[in-house]
Amino acid sequence: MSSEAGRERRRIAVVDDEPDILDLVELHLSRAGFAVDGFPDAGSFLDSLRASVPDLVVLDLMLPDHHGTDVCRRIREDDGLARLPVIMLTALGEETDRVLGLELGADDYLTKPFSPRELVARVRAVLRRSEAAGREESVISVAGRIRLDVERYTTTVDGREVSLTPTEFRILKVLAEGRGRVYSRSRLLEILWEGEKFVFERTIDVHIRHIREKLGDAAGMIQNVRGVGYKLDPRE
Repeated sequence: MSSEAGRERRRIAVVDDEPDILDLVELHLSRAGFAVDGFPDAGSFLDSLRASVPDLVVLDLMLPDHHGTDVCRRIREDDGLARLPVIMLTALGEETDRVLGLELGADDYLTKPFSPRELVARVRAVLRRSEAAGREESVISVAGRIRLDVERYTTTVDGREVSLTPTEFRILKVLAEGRGRVYSRSRLLEILWEGEKFVFERTIDVHIRHIREKLGDAAGMIQNVRGVGYKLDPRE
């Protein structure tokens, strides 16, 4: 019996203006056991969120009405959507947009042309990481300033709630649990992305920069150990 049996299928929204890609992605995700909603533009997708929120979004960067990074920004700035996992689809020459997407909180990206099997694997991996974090039941406190509620997936800094993306939350959680310990970029990749080779070390730097911006006055707790990696020092 399938592991999906007995529970509602997880729903994936796919936003892409190329009908062939929409059809291809929908076909393979449906075969993998997901319910799929396809959208040819950003406007129709954003309108759909008023009625229901999917479990994950596959988002093309180049859309006819809005750029994908603008859509990602709107998702992350909305408290009700901020933890919605996002996988971006980018063209080979869109490295700048790809980095910007990661800075805005995208959880992963795929470069066109891509293998449908790889897309399915990425979707499963992102959902698995998000769901695993949601199942834990604990609160992590750092120097009385940073508080991570792992059960509710919320973060507060000096009593002020900050909105971290799922990936940012997991990075900060690893650093907080090992406070004072230095984690190399490769080690963080291994812990967070389970050794998947499609994620580059630069991704860690992008997410760390974004976490620091959100931590405000507490940003100094996250320190860059030159030539090694990162650590969280509660004494800062």
